[in-house]
Amino acid sequence: MNNITITAATPEELRSGELGRKLRHYNHGFVGEYPEQQYIRLNARDDSGRVLGGLRGFVFLYWLCIEVLFVEEDVRGTGLGSRLLAEAERQAIALGAKNAKLDTFEWQARAFYIKHGYEEYARIDDYTPGFYLAYMKKPFRS
Repeated sequence: MNNITITAATPEELRSGELGRKLRHYNHGFVGEYPEQQYIRLNARDDSGRVLGGLRGFVFLYWLCIEVLFVEEDVRGTGLGSRLLAEAERQAIALGAKNAKLDTFEWQARAFYIKHGYEEYARIDDYTPGFYLAYMKKPFRS
């Protein structure tokens, strides 16, 4: 074990997905077979093609994991964020998701997610000085 080196993964190693397949095989021993991770990538554009917002997430182990939901400031309050979230949830449920999870800083969209049925289940105070990071989740109704 003395001759082990740690290096950055090569682009070929990343493309191969070998590490993910090994983890998936290991996980199967505990939770059984499950679908591969599925990505949800949404953009909202106006008539001129300008991106007004979008959502990036994925479904893994029957959870929708929302990484980013962003709406440009000049169209906030128009329902666009709600539409993006609803579409992501719809797609996630179609992919077998039973729940959703995300994290958000207190100055971002905590109240927005609460309005849409998410609950805060944990937080890290002073994640960045003076501000907490909230962890939120939502069960999908059957």
